[in-house]
Amino acid sequence: MSNDTGIALVDRDEDGVDRAFRADVLKGLRQRQKAVPARWFYDDEGSRLFEAITGLDEYYPTRAETEILEARGEEFAKLIGPDRAVVEFGSGSSVKTPLLLRAIDPAAYVPLDISGDFLRESAAGLAEKFPGLPVHPVEADFMRRVALPEEIEPLKKLGFFPGSTIGNMVPRTAVDLLRSMRATLGADEGESPLLLIGMDLIKDRAMLEAAYDDAEGVTAAFNRNLATRINRELDGTIPEDALEHRVVWNDAMARIEMHLAATRDIAFEVSGERFAMRKGETIHTENSHKFTRRSANLLLLAGGWTPEKRWLDADNRFSLTLARATEQREAP
Repeated sequence: MSNDTGIALVDRDEDGVDRAFRADVLKGLRQRQKAVPARWFYDDEGSRLFEAITGLDEYYPTRAETEILEARGEEFAKLIGPDRAVVEFGSGSSVKTPLLLRAIDPAAYVPLDISGDFLRESAAGLAEKFPGLPVHPVEADFMRRVALPEEIEPLKKLGFFPGSTIGNMVPRTAVDLLRSMRATLGADEGESPLLLIGMDLIKDRAMLEAAYDDAEGVTAAFNRNLATRINRELDGTIPEDALEHRVVWNDAMARIEMHLAATRDIAFEVSGERFAMRKGETIHTENSHKFTRRSANLLLLAGGWTPEKRWLDADNRFSLTLARATEQREAP
């Protein structure tokens, strides 16, 4: 591991609070439909809870994506080639990331994540599994362009964005992220980077809802941990016992929605601002958009990526797509 502490690029105030976190929470709570972007789930506890979610019986995406990674290693190696720097947008999965790294023989591995402690923990674990591989963790908000370590600049790059995290964003934000990834990977500097991205597919409603409302309540704890984080980091007084986990399938938008619903009238403060919620009112905490082949391709093309190869698991639940950065064009 070539950087034990990683590179910290998160903008914090004098109290050590992430400025973007504060701004997003306050802006979201002022809205008529209160909402907080799903990326703020992932403090250390949220990251650990999500790792637990990936092992649940109901949560099929991790198993489906892992199946593809295990079965298609030779194809990945042929299409991607060796000696690329793998830049993972999010802390590396203990299961999925090693499968990719073993398949393609990369020159370096660069995980980007906003949760610093979890980032360094996962990067250290991967460094132990791959002792000859340079690992460069970067603590950063990858929703915008990230400056990669100098050692990585001359290398060809592969972006890795597993888990259908792209589905957490409304289309406009997803396109912005894909463009930021393109910039982070150096597409405008004469390179032709690749992106391997996971996308969950539209399927039976009952299966979708169960995946986000498991019987053990792990996803509910993950959702409520957002309120815990707001209280801890932003001097919040949200009564956590008055919030319940709620899951909705929005067919018109082709997405699962997660909410924190007030079980009674409540009033609270966050960073000195006062807020109130009536019984039944919700904070919208996550979208998880589901895709068809056409909608996935359209999103990638809008973000500056041309799909080259698509793989599905045996039950057609999940897809992995390899895309290449598209040359900027001024006309169709």
